[in-house]
Amino acid sequence: MAHTLPAGVTVFERGWLSSNNILIQGEGGTALIDSGYCTHAEQTLALVDSALQGRTLDLLFNTHLHSDHCGGNAALQSRYPAMETHIPPGHADFVRVWDTHALSYTPTGQQCPRFQLTATLEPETEILLGDLPWQVHAAPGHDPHSVILFEPRSRTLVSADALWEKGFGVVFPELDGDDAFDEVAATLDVIERLNPATVIPGHGAPFTDATQALAYARQRLNGFVQNPAKHLQYAAKVLLKFKLLEARHLPLPALMDWARNTSYFSDTFQRHFAGTTLEDATRQLVQDLVRSGAAKLQDGVVFDA
Repeated sequence: MAHTLPAGVTVFERGWLSSNNILIQGEGGTALIDSGYCTHAEQTLALVDSALQGRTLDLLFNTHLHSDHCGGNAALQSRYPAMETHIPPGHADFVRVWDTHALSYTPTGQQCPRFQLTATLEPETEILLGDLPWQVHAAPGHDPHSVILFEPRSRTLVSADALWEKGFGVVFPELDGDDAFDEVAATLDVIERLNPATVIPGHGAPFTDATQALAYARQRLNGFVQNPAKHLQYAAKVLLKFKLLEARHLPLPALMDWARNTSYFSDTFQRHFAGTTLEDATRQLVQDLVRSGAAKLQDGVVFDA
């Protein structure tokens, strides 16, 4: 079934290195939800500039502060100096002092240029984006401070990484040793109660069959609950794939250096690949990506595929 978006809503589907961006325009102003990864910032600016056709961007909202959702913030703030930037409240203090470890950029081995915040995006409130009132709902799990946005008239949900058509994002608190699978389940319950007609995920195309997506996500979650090591292996592959998406290709020694110096990756290795070296575990994951068609290995160089 084809999705129908509310008037004034445009989705820039970006792929996997950058999150989707959602531009909302109306008589009440213009707003962008999520800004993509920093290496795609010029493309983000071009997409927004083209769609605005001379209008300014008034508001920028981040569903959460993973680098692929807020890496374009600094570039947008430079382009639109009067723009306000609203973020979920949980990491606001870390943004103010720019603690890259607490913000996950150092542990994931990812980049995010420093940006400023104007205000926090409080759950259980309603905000006007364009001409439409959007509800803000807490959506912990993938990130403990993530939010989702719901427009009740059209039943349109901006689900970020809480729900994709096929799954949901890595549950990062689990990589820190915190129990967060229950929070994922609770967030899926929130989405079910909202009963969205159209879902705009953080990655992938908008879709209409939320019931099927929720069933798939719960099945996947149950697999992780029953076998946490499966989630750790999935997380390690995601981190490795993200690095390849960013770099496009890396010699194996450089990839090994990145793995050694990226705490989320090395800690996951220690928890899941006990009894083998980090180098051997990384090679095993590279081979898994090659077998799945997600990477290529040629003459000691790993290429994104």
